[in-house]
Amino acid sequence: MFTQRINHLTEHLRSFKKDFSTQRSLISLVGKRRSLLDYLHKTDITRYRAIIAELGIRK
Repeated sequence: MFTQRINHLTEHLRSFKKDFSTQRSLISLVGKRRSLLDYLHKTDITRYRAIIAELGIRK
């Protein structure tokens, strides 16, 4: 869910470059996703790798 919202906000910011409140929320979402993926990396490496492959991030 985070990735879909991140993609949506990224597209929005490409059109509206000076929308700083959206930029702030995007940075917050990226941080949340990163912390959850870091936790998953520490606890269950196989699930982590499957999710990374599915999302296409962190190559």
